[in-house]
Amino acid sequence: MDGFHPLTLIVTFMSVKIRLARRGRKKQAIYDVVVADARAPRDGRFIEKLGTYNPNTNPASINLNNERALTWLLNGAQPTDTVKAMLSYRGVMLKKHLQIGVLKGAISQDQADAKFNAWLAEKDSKIEGKKDRLAAAKEKQRKDALAAEAAKNQARIDALKAKEAEASAAAIAVEEETASAEVSEVETTTAQATEVETTSAEAPEAEVAAEEAPVAEVEAEEAPAEVAAEEEAPVAEAAAEETPSAEAEEGAADAE
Repeated sequence: MDGFHPLTLIVTFMSVKIRLARRGRKKQAIYDVVVADARAPRDGRFIEKLGTYNPNTNPASINLNNERALTWLLNGAQPTDTVKAMLSYRGVMLKKHLQIGVLKGAISQDQADAKFNAWLAEKDSKIEGKKDRLAAAKEKQRKDALAAEAAKNQARIDALKAKEAEASAAAIAVEEETASAEVSEVETTTAQATEVETTSAEAPEAEVAAEEAPVAEVEAEEAPAEVAAEEEAPVAEAAAEETPSAEAEEGAADAE
Protein backbone atom coordinates (compact mmCIF):
# COMPACT_ATOMS: atom_id res chain seq x y z
CA MET A 1 0.00 0.00 0.00
CA ASP A 2 3.04 2.27 -0.22
CA GLY A 3 2.35 5.40 -2.31
CA PHE A 4 -1.45 4.93 -2.26
CA HIS A 5 -3.97 7.06 -0.46
CA PRO A 6 -6.29 5.07 1.86
CA LEU A 7 -9.32 5.94 -0.29
CA THR A 8 -7.64 4.53 -3.38
CA LEU A 9 -8.76 1.04 -2.38
CA ILE A 10 -12.41 2.19 -2.40
CA VAL A 11 -12.04 3.76 -5.83
CA THR A 12 -10.32 0.61 -7.08
CA PHE A 13 -13.31 -1.57 -6.28
CA MET A 14 -16.12 0.80 -7.35
CA SER A 15 -16.66 3.76 -9.68
CA VAL A 16 -17.17 6.93 -7.65
CA LYS A 17 -18.77 10.04 -9.14
CA ILE A 18 -18.94 13.62 -7.96
CA ARG A 19 -22.33 14.73 -9.19
CA LEU A 20 -25.43 16.76 -8.41
CA ALA A 21 -28.44 15.56 -6.44
CA ARG A 22 -31.58 17.59 -7.09
CA ARG A 23 -33.81 19.02 -4.39
CA GLY A 24 -36.08 22.04 -4.03
CA ARG A 25 -39.38 23.11 -5.55
CA LYS A 26 -40.52 22.89 -9.14
CA LYS A 27 -38.76 25.51 -11.29
CA GLN A 28 -36.78 26.50 -8.18
CA ALA A 29 -34.39 23.56 -8.05
CA ILE A 30 -31.34 23.56 -5.77
CA TYR A 31 -28.64 20.90 -6.06
CA ASP A 32 -26.36 19.17 -3.61
CA VAL A 33 -22.81 18.32 -4.74
CA VAL A 34 -22.32 14.77 -3.53
CA VAL A 35 -19.87 11.89 -3.86
CA ALA A 36 -21.86 8.78 -4.75
CA ASP A 37 -21.56 5.37 -6.34
CA ALA A 38 -22.06 5.64 -10.08
CA ARG A 39 -24.62 2.85 -9.88
CA ALA A 40 -26.79 4.70 -7.34
CA PRO A 41 -29.84 6.70 -8.49
CA ARG A 42 -29.35 10.40 -9.08
CA ASP A 43 -31.20 11.44 -5.93
CA GLY A 44 -30.44 8.23 -4.04
CA ARG A 45 -27.81 7.29 -1.50
CA PHE A 46 -24.48 9.13 -1.51
CA ILE A 47 -21.16 8.75 0.28
CA GLU A 48 -20.49 12.38 1.20
CA LYS A 49 -21.95 15.79 0.61
CA LEU A 50 -19.41 18.36 -0.61
CA GLY A 51 -21.55 21.47 -0.99
CA THR A 52 -24.52 23.09 -2.74
CA TYR A 53 -25.22 24.69 -6.10
CA ASN A 54 -28.00 27.26 -6.68
CA PRO A 55 -28.47 28.22 -10.34
CA ASN A 56 -31.36 30.59 -9.56
CA THR A 57 -29.05 33.49 -8.64
CA ASN A 58 -26.89 35.62 -10.93
CA PRO A 59 -24.07 34.71 -10.76
CA ALA A 60 -24.85 31.18 -9.61
CA SER A 61 -24.16 30.41 -5.97
CA ILE A 62 -21.57 27.64 -5.48
CA ASN A 63 -20.64 26.56 -1.97
CA LEU A 64 -18.04 23.80 -1.87
CA ASN A 65 -15.66 22.21 0.56
CA ASN A 66 -12.63 22.62 -1.68
CA GLU A 67 -10.31 20.53 0.44
CA ARG A 68 -12.62 17.53 0.52
CA ALA A 69 -13.34 17.87 -3.18
CA LEU A 70 -9.58 17.98 -3.89
CA THR A 71 -9.08 14.87 -1.77
CA TRP A 72 -11.69 12.92 -3.69
CA LEU A 73 -10.26 14.09 -7.02
CA LEU A 74 -6.76 13.01 -5.99
CA ASN A 75 -8.15 9.60 -5.04
CA GLY A 76 -9.71 9.05 -8.48
CA ALA A 77 -13.32 10.26 -8.14
CA GLN A 78 -14.66 11.39 -11.52
CA PRO A 79 -16.75 14.57 -11.66
CA THR A 80 -19.57 14.95 -14.13
CA ASP A 81 -19.23 17.68 -16.76
CA THR A 82 -21.36 20.14 -14.77
CA VAL A 83 -19.50 19.47 -11.53
CA LYS A 84 -16.15 19.71 -13.33
CA ALA A 85 -17.08 23.16 -14.62
CA MET A 86 -18.07 24.13 -11.09
CA LEU A 87 -14.80 22.82 -9.68
CA SER A 88 -12.86 24.76 -12.31
CA TYR A 89 -14.83 27.87 -11.43
CA ARG A 90 -13.89 27.45 -7.77
CA GLY A 91 -10.24 26.65 -8.58
CA VAL A 92 -10.31 23.08 -7.36
CA MET A 93 -9.15 21.67 -10.69
CA LEU A 94 -6.22 24.15 -10.77
CA LYS A 95 -5.28 23.24 -7.23
CA LYS A 96 -5.35 19.56 -8.18
CA HIS A 97 -3.00 20.28 -11.09
CA LEU A 98 -0.63 22.23 -8.81
CA GLN A 99 -0.80 19.56 -6.14
CA ILE A 100 0.12 16.86 -8.66
CA GLY A 101 3.14 19.02 -9.57
CA VAL A 102 4.08 19.21 -5.90
CA LEU A 103 3.76 15.43 -5.56
CA LYS A 104 5.99 14.98 -8.61
CA GLY A 105 8.51 17.49 -7.26
CA ALA A 106 8.11 19.94 -10.14
CA ILE A 107 7.30 22.81 -7.82
CA SER A 108 7.33 23.38 -4.09
CA GLN A 109 4.24 23.62 -1.96
CA ASP A 110 4.86 27.33 -1.32
CA GLN A 111 5.05 28.04 -5.04
CA ALA A 112 1.85 26.08 -5.66
CA ASP A 113 0.09 27.95 -2.88
CA ALA A 114 1.33 31.32 -4.19
CA LYS A 115 0.13 30.55 -7.71
CA PHE A 116 -3.22 29.38 -6.44
CA ASN A 117 -3.68 32.43 -4.20
CA ALA A 118 -2.82 34.76 -7.10
CA TRP A 119 -5.31 33.00 -9.34
CA LEU A 120 -7.94 33.04 -6.58
CA ALA A 121 -7.49 36.80 -6.01
CA GLU A 122 -7.86 37.48 -9.74
CA LYS A 123 -10.90 35.23 -9.89
CA ASP A 124 -12.49 36.92 -6.90
CA SER A 125 -11.89 40.35 -8.47
CA LYS A 126 -13.56 39.16 -11.68
CA ILE A 127 -16.50 37.79 -9.71
CA GLU A 128 -16.85 41.04 -7.78
CA GLY A 129 -16.60 43.02 -11.02
CA LYS A 130 -19.35 40.92 -12.53
CA LYS A 131 -21.50 41.42 -9.44
CA ASP A 132 -20.92 45.17 -9.62
CA ARG A 133 -21.82 45.24 -13.32
CA LEU A 134 -24.95 43.23 -12.66
CA ALA A 135 -25.89 45.50 -9.77
CA ALA A 136 -25.29 48.60 -11.91
CA ALA A 137 -27.33 47.10 -14.74
CA LYS A 138 -30.11 46.23 -12.32
CA GLU A 139 -30.04 49.74 -10.85
CA LYS A 140 -30.09 51.27 -14.33
CA GLN A 141 -32.99 49.02 -15.27
CA ARG A 142 -34.81 50.09 -12.12
CA LYS A 143 -34.20 53.78 -12.87
CA ASP A 144 -35.28 53.33 -16.48
CA ALA A 145 -38.43 51.58 -15.28
CA LEU A 146 -39.11 54.43 -12.84
CA ALA A 147 -38.48 57.01 -15.57
CA ALA A 148 -40.78 55.14 -17.95
CA GLU A 149 -43.44 54.90 -15.25
CA ALA A 150 -43.06 58.62 -14.49
CA ALA A 151 -43.36 59.46 -18.19
CA LYS A 152 -46.40 57.22 -18.43
CA ASN A 153 -47.97 58.88 -15.40
CA GLN A 154 -47.18 62.34 -16.80
CA ALA A 155 -48.74 61.39 -20.12
CA ARG A 156 -51.82 60.15 -18.26
CA ILE A 157 -51.96 63.41 -16.27
CA ASP A 158 -51.60 65.47 -19.47
CA ALA A 159 -54.38 63.46 -21.09
CA LEU A 160 -56.62 64.02 -18.07
CA LYS A 161 -55.83 67.75 -18.11
CA ALA A 162 -56.63 67.89 -21.83
CA LYS A 163 -59.93 66.12 -21.21
CA GLU A 164 -60.72 68.49 -18.35
CA ALA A 165 -59.89 71.47 -20.56
CA GLU A 166 -62.15 70.12 -23.32
CA ALA A 167 -64.93 69.50 -20.80
CA SER A 168 -64.49 73.00 -19.37
CA ALA A 169 -64.57 74.53 -22.86
CA ALA A 170 -67.67 72.52 -23.70
CA ALA A 171 -69.32 73.63 -20.41
CA ILE A 172 -68.45 77.27 -21.14
CA ALA A 173 -69.87 76.92 -24.64
CA VAL A 174 -73.07 75.39 -23.21
CA GLU A 175 -73.31 78.19 -20.66
CA GLU A 176 -72.83 80.80 -23.39
CA GLU A 177 -75.49 79.15 -25.53
CA THR A 178 -77.82 78.98 -22.53
CA ALA A 179 -77.16 82.64 -21.69
CA SER A 180 -77.73 83.62 -25.33
CA ALA A 181 -80.96 81.64 -25.40
CA GLU A 182 -82.08 83.30 -22.15
CA VAL A 183 -81.24 86.74 -23.54
CA SER A 184 -83.16 85.94 -26.72
CA GLU A 185 -86.09 84.70 -24.64
CA VAL A 186 -86.02 87.86 -22.49
CA GLU A 187 -85.90 90.04 -25.60
CA THR A 188 -88.78 88.12 -27.11
CA THR A 189 -90.78 88.43 -23.88
CA THR A 190 -89.99 92.14 -23.70
CA ALA A 191 -91.07 92.65 -27.30
CA GLN A 192 -94.27 90.75 -26.66
CA ALA A 193 -94.94 92.80 -23.52
CA THR A 194 -94.29 96.03 -25.46
CA GLU A 195 -96.66 94.90 -28.17
CA VAL A 196 -99.30 94.04 -25.58
CA GLU A 197 -98.85 97.46 -23.93
CA THR A 198 -99.15 99.21 -27.31
CA THR A 199 -102.28 97.25 -28.10
CA SER A 200 -103.68 98.04 -24.66
CA ALA A 201 -102.93 101.76 -25.14
CA GLU A 202 -104.61 101.86 -28.55
CA ALA A 203 -107.73 99.99 -27.33
CA PRO A 204 -109.16 102.87 -25.16
CA GLU A 205 -108.76 105.32 -28.07
CA ALA A 206 -110.70 102.96 -30.27
CA GLU A 207 -113.33 102.63 -27.57
CA VAL A 208 -113.51 106.44 -27.23
CA ALA A 209 -113.87 106.73 -30.98
CA ALA A 210 -116.56 104.08 -30.84
CA GLU A 211 -118.29 105.98 -28.05
CA GLU A 212 -118.10 109.30 -29.98
CA ALA A 213 -119.62 107.74 -33.05
CA PRO A 214 -123.22 107.63 -31.63
CA VAL A 215 -122.91 111.29 -30.60
CA ALA A 216 -122.11 112.17 -34.18
CA GLU A 217 -125.06 110.09 -35.31
CA VAL A 218 -127.28 111.91 -32.81
CA GLU A 219 -126.06 115.23 -34.13
CA ALA A 220 -126.63 113.96 -37.61
CA GLU A 221 -130.19 113.05 -36.63
CA GLU A 222 -130.80 116.45 -35.00
CA ALA A 223 -129.57 118.29 -38.06
CA PRO A 224 -132.83 117.75 -40.13
CA ALA A 225 -134.92 119.40 -37.34
CA GLU A 226 -132.88 122.53 -37.69
CA VAL A 227 -133.27 122.32 -41.42
CA ALA A 228 -137.01 121.90 -40.94
CA ALA A 229 -137.01 124.94 -38.66
CA GLU A 230 -135.17 126.89 -41.29
CA GLU A 231 -137.65 125.68 -43.84
CA GLU A 232 -140.57 126.73 -41.63
CA ALA A 233 -139.08 130.20 -41.16
CA PRO A 234 -140.08 131.47 -44.66
CA VAL A 235 -143.59 130.20 -44.05
CA ALA A 236 -143.81 132.31 -40.91
CA GLU A 237 -142.41 135.24 -42.74
CA ALA A 238 -144.97 134.73 -45.47
CA ALA A 239 -147.72 134.69 -42.89
CA ALA A 240 -146.33 137.87 -41.46
CA GLU A 241 -146.39 139.44 -44.82
CA GLU A 242 -149.98 138.36 -45.33
CA THR A 243 -151.05 139.94 -42.08
CA PRO A 244 -150.98 143.62 -43.38
CA SER A 245 -153.42 142.76 -46.15
CA ALA A 246 -155.94 141.87 -43.49
CA GLU A 247 -155.32 145.18 -41.82
CA ALA A 248 -155.67 146.85 -45.19
CA GLU A 249 -159.00 145.20 -45.62
CA GLU A 250 -160.08 146.44 -42.25
CA GLY A 251 -159.05 150.00 -43.29
CA ALA A 252 -160.96 149.80 -46.46
CA ALA A 253 -163.96 148.78 -44.55
CA ASP A 254 -163.65 151.73 -42.26
CA ALA A 255 -163.33 154.03 -45.25
CA GLU A 256 -166.59 152.88 -46.56
